[in-house]
Amino acid sequence: MAHQDKEVIYGLYDDETDLLKAVKEAKDQHLEIMDVYSPFPVHGLDPILGLAESRLHIAGFVYGAIGTLTAFLGMTWIFTKDWPIIFGGKPYWSVPAFIPITFELTVLFSCVGMVITFYIVSGLGPGVTNDYLDDRITDDKFCIAFDMSEVDGAAAKSFLSDTGADVNQKII
Repeated sequence: MAHQDKEVIYGLYDDETDLLKAVKEAKDQHLEIMDVYSPFPVHGLDPILGLAESRLHIAGFVYGAIGTLTAFLGMTWIFTKDWPIIFGGKPYWSVPAFIPITFELTVLFSCVGMVITFYIVSGLGPGVTNDYLDDRITDDKFCIAFDMSEVDGAAAKSFLSDTGADVNQKII
């Protein structure tokens, strides 16, 4: 699949409150925002952009349940069928003795599974290179980006200027 270049116009803001005001105004003017970038999470931005809640916690629950079953069923098989040894006066199938390992594998499966899922969904990982708009976005600037194929360039440029942004253009 060939990568198609995209012409993007974007504005950089110094403060997250200016960014929030600009995003609200862009939505009011029905400008199609390609993406919003910030060096840290901005509270209240998701509802303004109309973003749905992440389903990563559902994946975490599923991975945790798989970890719980793996630990519990694995220890059940090991201590009742594969290597049944009575130690410390405990029966072969001693559920209270299984709890610490079951808890640890639940947490391990959940954490590792969510990290892998996050990387896959986000398009991150080893060997992946992603285009970026500006180095300052990861440092101290906030950004609203518009795809030039979806909005009028002059309208987007005037909007960004009117909201106090440092206007830039780039092909990614």
